[in-house]
Amino acid sequence: MYLIVGLGNIGEKYQNTRHNIGFLVIDYITKNLNTTNINNPNFQSTLLKSGYNLFSKPITYMNNSGIAVYNVKEYYKIDLENIIIIHDDLDLPFGVVKFKIGGGHGGHNGLKSLDSHITKEYIRVRVGIGKPKDKEDVANYVLSNFSKEEQDELYDRIIPHIAKSIEALKELDIDEVKSKYTLK
Repeated sequence: MYLIVGLGNIGEKYQNTRHNIGFLVIDYITKNLNTTNINNPNFQSTLLKSGYNLFSKPITYMNNSGIAVYNVKEYYKIDLENIIIIHDDLDLPFGVVKFKIGGGHGGHNGLKSLDSHITKEYIRVRVGIGKPKDKEDVANYVLSNFSKEEQDELYDRIIPHIAKSIEALKELDIDEVKSKYTLK
């Protein structure tokens, strides 16, 4: 079983923000799947099941994402190598998609929470959102909406590419996925 988690924040005000790229990807992937909604308050997630895949959007807000992922992981006995986390990455230019296992959190509070609850050894799908010009403006930047042009590129090219790469992560090792699916 795979646990595919999109990081983000719940609520309409965050729906199309840069920090919610993980939620946007989960919504895209599950839109046309035959899914079952799993209602368990202990999971602290919007959790959908399709075949041998669980798709999670933690409802704990970004800073506590690790709690929700830990609860689902433990209940379903999911191995770390079968956990795929999709998250925004300030250190990558907009539209760049990279993959890795482990590594630092780079100040990302969702990753900090995950690292403290399940360790760092999960698969990461890093989606570049670019950086603000002023480092002091990071919080406002990640909570800002994508522009219309960025949204078009996200839905026409980037998110469909991520969806394909997630399928590949189930079949190929991480180095093969890096070489075939890194988007620059």
